[in-house]
Amino acid sequence: MKRRTTHSHDRSSPSPLLYTLLYSTSSSEAPSGIERERETSEERKREVVERVRVPLGGGDRGWLGLNFYGYPWARKTAKMADHYALGWILASLLALFALFRLFARGKRDGGSPAGSECVKSAVTSDWDSGSADSNADIVIVGAGVAGSALAYSLGKDGRRVHVIERDLTEPDRIVGELLQPGGYLKLIELGLEDCVEEIDAQQVFGYALFKDGKNTRLSYPLEKFHSHISGRSFHNGRFIQRMREKAASLANVRLEQGTVTSLLDEKGTVKGVQYKTKDGEVLTAHAPLTIVCDGCFSNLRRSLCNPKVDIPSCFVGLVLENCQLPYANHGHVILGDPSPILFYPISSTENRCLVDVPGQKVPSISNGEMTNYLKTVVAPQVPPEIRDAFVAAVDKGNIRTMPNRSMPAAPYPTPGALLMGDAFNMRHPLTGGGMTVVLSDVVVLRNLLKPLQDLNDAMALCKYLESFYTLRKPVASTINTLAGALYKVFCASPDPARKEMRQACFDYLSLGGVFSNGPIALLSGLNPKPLSLVLHFFAVAIYGVGRLMLPFPSPKRIWTGARLISGASGIILPIIKAEGVRQMFFPATVPAYYRAPPAQ
Repeated sequence: MKRRTTHSHDRSSPSPLLYTLLYSTSSSEAPSGIERERETSEERKREVVERVRVPLGGGDRGWLGLNFYGYPWARKTAKMADHYALGWILASLLALFALFRLFARGKRDGGSPAGSECVKSAVTSDWDSGSADSNADIVIVGAGVAGSALAYSLGKDGRRVHVIERDLTEPDRIVGELLQPGGYLKLIELGLEDCVEEIDAQQVFGYALFKDGKNTRLSYPLEKFHSHISGRSFHNGRFIQRMREKAASLANVRLEQGTVTSLLDEKGTVKGVQYKTKDGEVLTAHAPLTIVCDGCFSNLRRSLCNPKVDIPSCFVGLVLENCQLPYANHGHVILGDPSPILFYPISSTENRCLVDVPGQKVPSISNGEMTNYLKTVVAPQVPPEIRDAFVAAVDKGNIRTMPNRSMPAAPYPTPGALLMGDAFNMRHPLTGGGMTVVLSDVVVLRNLLKPLQDLNDAMALCKYLESFYTLRKPVASTINTLAGALYKVFCASPDPARKEMRQACFDYLSLGGVFSNGPIALLSGLNPKPLSLVLHFFAVAIYGVGRLMLPFPSPKRIWTGARLISGASGIILPIIKAEGVRQMFFPATVPAYYRAPPAQ
């Protein structure tokens, strides 16, 4: 059979379909040989040698080129080759896509890089939210301000957190409704600032002080901050529910309703808690670290601290509706007799009134003694602008009472456990500093735990966390001391020296400038420095003595001045002693201040 010849370029030319795939997207011009190919006759096309490239398994085995000349099935074979080539290309693309999906899924399941600075042990297969005794990193007892903020901040750092709260319904309290600007800054630092949104919270820009028909406005020193930085006042229950929702939104935080009955103690080390669910089932929850923050009524703190609870007074709470306070967006403090009266907004239509009643007994509500006391003793001292609203609130009858507790922090360092919040430290609520202290404590503890990947060495962790008690002192002690001292100064007294101190405090704050900005910066938590507190407190006392010496000193005035200084010392020095002089003023001299994280 005579062999036909063909041009070399014809033998190597791709089929029309392969040509389209190879060149249509990468070049706007086709090779000149192909253009000439399109111009040939039908007979010429039949003579073209189609080269079919058949894969022999890929890799090093290469390709086999088969040339067919003049056979009737050559054109059909070429078309089949085109179809195979197209199928092979599509299959390759699908395979690459499948490999990419498998690789991406493996990357997700593999977790974060090993070199991460903070622990990323978030939800893994052994963290079962339905398990009664899951392998949590931390158990938190209580989901109030302290517990919820701590659960969110630790959960955000990757910890597996199990929170057990006695009652997950919205709390209804008459305190914990005013967050100072310093506390709001801590809320921002924790990423929880949106918890004061959508609850009708009101901005607070300072205080108004009333005494004997006179008043003065004391604004927070917020000039150096953005416009949204201020205090916030709200319904306590709404705020706490928002924080609980925020914490529960994290997959590695488990929020459960139950009553913790005891700590699980094994040879002096706390291993977790025993609790009773809302269905009455008794369960245990184990974790390397248990943080107890179950509030002022804590039944667990006796084994973790030396609780010396003092109850100097009680608050009687009312809600005034649809009335305007004399100074909008300000807290109001009336230096009444026998003790202060507070007003502040808690929503756009409601204002909270807290009447302080000294001692642990209050007039009976059931037999009408309380109503009579509020109308005859308290109402005449209320500013005229809101007196009618106050009486209407009394007549409405929704009167609440609660004891005001004060308790200095006196912890027993315990392996596997830590105290936080009101279970650990309380101060008189007059200055509204409680939540600021709690949120500051949460920031300190979160920063201490952040570099730790393993919490299982209880003794080493306990020794390391002793630094928490020292690092929190400057802020907490300043706010605690101010609350206790200011309450004693603001209470009425028949003692001439105490009367003079009270009047001197009002007049000193009324001077404005540094005389008001300094104390208000302390109260607001914006500048919680112990030394500044002591200087301003004794400056008030010296200011009072100076007033007594004018225009001419007399033996009686000199004696009153001496007793004023003595009384001021008797107010503040015992509080400082209870807080700890060294930890409060010289924390850097405490060895625990420099405690390094345990070796991992």
